[in-house]
Amino acid sequence: MSKDLVPSHLLVPAGTGSLDSYIQEVNKIPVLTLEEERDLARRYREDGELEAARRMVLAHLRFVVHVAKGYTGYGLALGDLIQEGNIGLMKAVKRFDPDHGVRLVSFAVHWIRAEMHEFILRNWRIVKVATTKAQRKLFFNLRKSKKRLGWLSHDEVHAVARDLGVKPEVVLEMESRLSGQDVGFDLPPNTDDDSPYIAPVAYLESDSGDPQSDFEAEDWTKHSNNLLYAGLDELDERSRDIIRSRWLQDDKLTLQELADRYEVSAERIRQLEANALRKMRASITA
Repeated sequence: MSKDLVPSHLLVPAGTGSLDSYIQEVNKIPVLTLEEERDLARRYREDGELEAARRMVLAHLRFVVHVAKGYTGYGLALGDLIQEGNIGLMKAVKRFDPDHGVRLVSFAVHWIRAEMHEFILRNWRIVKVATTKAQRKLFFNLRKSKKRLGWLSHDEVHAVARDLGVKPEVVLEMESRLSGQDVGFDLPPNTDDDSPYIAPVAYLESDSGDPQSDFEAEDWTKHSNNLLYAGLDELDERSRDIIRSRWLQDDKLTLQELADRYEVSAERIRQLEANALRKMRASITA
């Protein structure tokens, strides 16, 4: 469904002054009766009548405002929450089936809240506090509990974990995330020299080399590997296997293990190893 179905001044409230006017205007739109809602829904589903979908969206904009007001405690603009909720409402209208015996307002609440939740999680903090479905559910439930209880006790942590089907450690981690604050990497604007605030840029220094040194080290490693494999190519198959087994693999073999493999003495393996290393050294330095 296109956003063009709904007038832009009803879909996107802008600014504090116009927000009150927006709310007053959407509250003037008549609520649909059960028969009207079913008739419009069938006309849209069966005939693709966009005007029917538009009327269903308009009639429920007041409900989006009602839901959005429940999320004003996150420090985000009410107008932005309403805008995101309106998108969820349009998604709900597109999927609504009147034959299931459920009113659109009951069906749409899931889609409206889902869009608002995504918006809150994207904008509440610079650093994301919840990425998985379980973390999102925990974020909203735990924040609601903390506003009432403050820091959770041991029993409350286990109760929340049991109710939401997660481990207590996950609840404690999310509680820690909720209690933390974003810190600017650089100095905030208008900070004078006497301020006690020390920005992370002043003490989070990188110990790694500069780009030129990193490139030189990488280039040298690549060059050394090329010489090593060129030297291995100069050896016969048995000598190559001895060098790989003794020097180039994680589980290095002993002289005796290689001696048992080739049915010779350990001293013979040592001699073959020394000869192979000598050949490789000559090939590399040539």
